[in-house]
Amino acid sequence: MEDPDMAAYASAQPVPMTMADVLGQNLQALTQILDSQQQMFDRQQEWLRRSQVSFKMPKMTKDDDPGAYIEAFECHALMTGLPQDYWASQLGALVVGKSQAAYRAIPRDEARNYEQVKQAILYRLEISPNHYRRLFRARKGPDERRPQVLLQLLRELLDKWVNPVGSDREDLADQIILEQFQNDLEERTQRRVWQHSP
Repeated sequence: MEDPDMAAYASAQPVPMTMADVLGQNLQALTQILDSQQQMFDRQQEWLRRSQVSFKMPKMTKDDDPGAYIEAFECHALMTGLPQDYWASQLGALVVGKSQAAYRAIPRDEARNYEQVKQAILYRLEISPNHYRRLFRARKGPDERRPQVLLQLLRELLDKWVNPVGSDREDLADQIILEQFQNDLEERTQRRVWQHSP
């Protein structure tokens, strides 16, 4: 015995679609896709606008420590959700003096890369591990000699000097031995070695 539903299904003939029906369905599908993409684009633009509006950081002054300013900039950019694609241009607009000169000297295609901008500024200002080593070893001012402040400062400078992230005990020992080696050299040889930054 044959199922009546199956018989009706088998005898049903497909309704022929006209070219206008096919075009109408395609147009409707394209309209839905475009609407969806427009909504997504509008949301992205709104998010970007809010990110840039909320990214308010004071311009660097000539009295600011450039290394500390760049660190504060990075923290602020992360906290406000500024997309990393905009970090280089934002930093370039906020720095002054030698930092700004370093930014302006970068070729346009490299000026979009935040890490390259940061490295160019630090290089121009001669802020390197050796810079932090000198600060670590230097006599501290009266405001920095309070025990808690001094300990925090020494930890920060040591981190920037020896960069322990990814370093092991041997790397640290090599850096300390190299420094002592340079300090113990004969004065004329010492100057020559320091000029060439081994």
